[in-house]
Amino acid sequence: MAPSTLDLFILTFNCAKNLIDPYVFASHLHGALSQNDAAGLPNLVVFSLQEVAPLSYSFIGSYFLNPYYARFGEALNLASARHYTLLRAKNVGMTAILLYARDPASVSKIEEAECGFGAADMGNKGAVGLRVTCCGQRDDGVGPHRTTELTFVAAHLAAMEWNLKKRNANWRSIVSGLTFANPRTIVPEDTQPLLSSTTTDDQQQRQQQQPPLSLSDQAALQSISIYKPTSHLFVAGDLNYRIASTTPPPQSAFPSFDPSSEHFYPNFLPRDQLTRERLARRALHGLSEADIAFGPTYKFDVLASAEGAANEEAVPWRFAPHRWPGWCDRVLYLDVPRKEVGEREVKVAVTTYDAMPVVATSDHRAVFFRASVPVLGEEEMKPPPQEGEEQQQQQEEEEEGLAVDPRVRMPVPVDVHAWERRAAARRKELLVGWSALIWSTREGAVLLATVLALGLGSWWLWRAW
Repeated sequence: MAPSTLDLFILTFNCAKNLIDPYVFASHLHGALSQNDAAGLPNLVVFSLQEVAPLSYSFIGSYFLNPYYARFGEALNLASARHYTLLRAKNVGMTAILLYARDPASVSKIEEAECGFGAADMGNKGAVGLRVTCCGQRDDGVGPHRTTELTFVAAHLAAMEWNLKKRNANWRSIVSGLTFANPRTIVPEDTQPLLSSTTTDDQQQRQQQQPPLSLSDQAALQSISIYKPTSHLFVAGDLNYRIASTTPPPQSAFPSFDPSSEHFYPNFLPRDQLTRERLARRALHGLSEADIAFGPTYKFDVLASAEGAANEEAVPWRFAPHRWPGWCDRVLYLDVPRKEVGEREVKVAVTTYDAMPVVATSDHRAVFFRASVPVLGEEEMKPPPQEGEEQQQQQEEEEEGLAVDPRVRMPVPVDVHAWERRAAARRKELLVGWSALIWSTREGAVLLATVLALGLGSWWLWRAW
């Protein structure tokens, strides 16, 4: 019997706080959707957007973000002849995720999550998640549809070459703090989670005085995390991993798009921080990535003319000399735990992983990913049960620092205070957002002028009276 599958398309793009040109973006998006002779349109489309709008708009919320979202929806429907419906738009600060479906009825449930790890835990850097229950289609068109659960994470990690440890810490914050329900509904007030590798001595002493979590509580906490054992997981964003830990010295050799050059960009891929940290299990635990067959996606200086440009495309550009070009924008996924279900082999089958051309509004290139995702139920998605010898082997592997499936044991425990911290950070965002809007935008200037005019008018009327 042919497996049920879901055609999924994910795009990540750092918008540089600018509105996109929907017609230009639609042209590139049309090429992405039809790449590799794709037979049809994907069932689901997910946009992971970073620096989606100026900080003041992003911190205040959706009313100011709607014009930015609308342009992406317009571009998608121009590229696909208007086949998609926006089901959910969610942001944490300047990072947003948009979910579109060809058939809205195929999505039966949507859950949300958010966490910030910028200044004072605010969302100038952060991650936002959606978890959806979706109906797939049978490849042979025979038999009933089945449902599966998918978790999408849009993230923007710490910038700068030297901030490698901070990026890894941001990832740990996502694992511990991006929860789809309040952990306090699971863990009582006097109970703390298991200790993490980043716990301070004072925190460790306080936590050791608390009763440990039961196995059922640990399982319940994991079920609201990004590593829910019965859900697919996809992570996309400006993850900001570079190819060096310092800025480039003058006259550095940058990656070239010329295959005949000794500096052809594949020669720089072994220096990629993300791949190194992922394989060393210091970040993106358990995730897989398709082969990278595209050039760096950051950082581009868009030029006014073709003179001095490093390309022959419609938008002339060169690499910014003060940053190492790198593959900052990525899409990764957690493959299914079982290689076989019944008599068939199952896996996430990636069909496309590539980057769009440079656009005039950003110093990043958009990266897109398309895959056929097996539609598996909860029992099929669970990692295979472990017998006594396998459990002992897993414990030995953990002690030796070897890889352990994060669906079996999370690399970082869930933070039971995540929602409380996020609520406090959200209050700060509103204060900062409105302050920035008033003092640094045209809308703020109009508001101040209106208040001043009303005040002067009232004072004049009072004096005249």
